[in-house]
Amino acid sequence: MSELTQVLRHVLPVEDPNALVGLTTGDDAAVYRLTDDRALVVTADFFTPIVDDPYDFGRIAATNALSDIYAMGAKPMFVLNLVGFPRALLPDGILEEILRGGSDVTRALGIPTLGGHSIDDAEPKYGLVAIGEVNPARMVTNAGAKPGDLLVLTKPIGSGVIATAIKKGEASDEVIAAAVEVMATLNAGAAEAMVGAAVVAGTDVTGFGLLGHLRSMMRASGTAATLRAHDVPLIDGARALAEAGHIPGGSKRNREDLAADVDFADSVDEVTRMLLADAQTSGGLLMCVQPEMLAVLIAGLDGRSPVTAVIGEVTEGLPGWIRVEG
Repeated sequence: MSELTQVLRHVLPVEDPNALVGLTTGDDAAVYRLTDDRALVVTADFFTPIVDDPYDFGRIAATNALSDIYAMGAKPMFVLNLVGFPRALLPDGILEEILRGGSDVTRALGIPTLGGHSIDDAEPKYGLVAIGEVNPARMVTNAGAKPGDLLVLTKPIGSGVIATAIKKGEASDEVIAAAVEVMATLNAGAAEAMVGAAVVAGTDVTGFGLLGHLRSMMRASGTAATLRAHDVPLIDGARALAEAGHIPGGSKRNREDLAADVDFADSVDEVTRMLLADAQTSGGLLMCVQPEMLAVLIAGLDGRSPVTAVIGEVTEGLPGWIRVEG
């Protein structure tokens, strides 16, 4: 994250009053106001394959890209495909399967694909530009957390560790299936529950890991947080693979970048610390909910997210500081 911050410091600040969300808070998507009650939400996301099956890769990549729209409390309107693929492999049908996976996700939601862009690339890449809409008064951002809010997570973590094990041929079919199911689950229902519970601060958990995204939200909100490690759910098999050393480079960089902002209790072991920083793909929503609205949120999430885990709370303190208890 620190490396990205150094790059983005060269981007000039935006002074347009209709640009409601940009780079300054590290949010999931850009938001541009059209009228008092309508704003466009725009994001782009693509990456290299993290599973071997091209159809599943397409599903996961599309789900991941749409997640940024849902994390803002918005609804997607349409998408564009982003493709990098080696020209020599076009006859093999792999790209068709990737695109079929992505299209099945968007088609099931009734979201049209209105075009896209492709390049000849030695390493396959796929994702989406996603365009959504939100009422600015009901927008969810990184910057609205308040001391006393409860932290709620809607998917288990560990996909980065599992993806690394897949590349090395060390993940079982059962573990792969569990990870694919989690990553291909849309955050659409969770987002509706989030908005219904009047949540104003939230994000989705992706490449910076659970701790990285929590820190960004706390920094933007001017708050700190306490996280209970034993309440954070893991994808089946993730811990065993982490113990076996299948830690992605991105997760290691996340852990290093967090060193000055996270205070771990002695009871939190090294594997758990790494998993909390594990770089995720298509992770769940992390929400800051008022205690009096927790029951409403839990009821709204029932049957609409893989898990509903209350994992900590927002506190007063140095902005971005996180205490992790065992």
